[in-house]
Amino acid sequence: MPHDLKSPGLPGRKATAQADTASARPAAPPKRARRKEARPGELLDAALALFVEKGFAATRVEEVAALAGVSKGTLFLYFPSKEELFKALVRHTISGRFTEWNEELKHFSGSSAELVRYCMHSWWQRIGMTKASGISKLVMSEAGMFPEIAAFYQQEVIGPGHDLLKRVLQRGVDSGEFRPMSMEYAVYSLIAPMIFLLMWQHSLAACCPANQQIEPQAFIDSQLDLLLGGMLATPVATHAANTRNAAAARRSSAPLKPAKRAKP
Repeated sequence: MPHDLKSPGLPGRKATAQADTASARPAAPPKRARRKEARPGELLDAALALFVEKGFAATRVEEVAALAGVSKGTLFLYFPSKEELFKALVRHTISGRFTEWNEELKHFSGSSAELVRYCMHSWWQRIGMTKASGISKLVMSEAGMFPEIAAFYQQEVIGPGHDLLKRVLQRGVDSGEFRPMSMEYAVYSLIAPMIFLLMWQHSLAACCPANQQIEPQAFIDSQLDLLLGGMLATPVATHAANTRNAAAARRSSAPLKPAKRAKP
């Protein structure tokens, strides 16, 4: 038989090589399986969008399921109730990140003033400027109607957040960088500006004229100037120089250079 002819019932070399390659390649998971694995995340994304837009009370699980493209029964396979769906959402977007944040605090090598500055700016970038920031407004608005949700948020977010900020401030006091202060109440000095900023973002920002809009990064820097000026044990002039240095470093992405200590 000529070499360029093949028997009708036998595959050619090219076809055989393709078949061998295909058999060696791991099979992709079925589309249904991939979809099933993605469903919890899709449901949480849908829940976040609706909870922030409509609030907890006004959001129905049927709407969440429809937005995620599944039935209500499918939603209940993953989350037994609307309350459990909300708790999973809080863990997914906020409280589940405290391990990461605590590790960053543990390994931070800069000054405590730089750490405070880093905490406030990174919180805004990771939570405040995302849709997840609307969860805090929701809890404050509806805590009275849903005490179980409020208690959960206190345990999962507020308590751990306070503990983390206390460690940040205590670090500064222990090193002599910050003056002694009441840790129980000093943390609210850091929290209050951020709460104002997210409440403004989810309410007044939409109707404020252009000349009254708040630029978040500039607002945070202004609050930090006031707060750190009251906490630092070093002269205010030193802090002002460090503040200018920090702002310039952020603009240029250059390492921070501490200012020289001001003479008394």
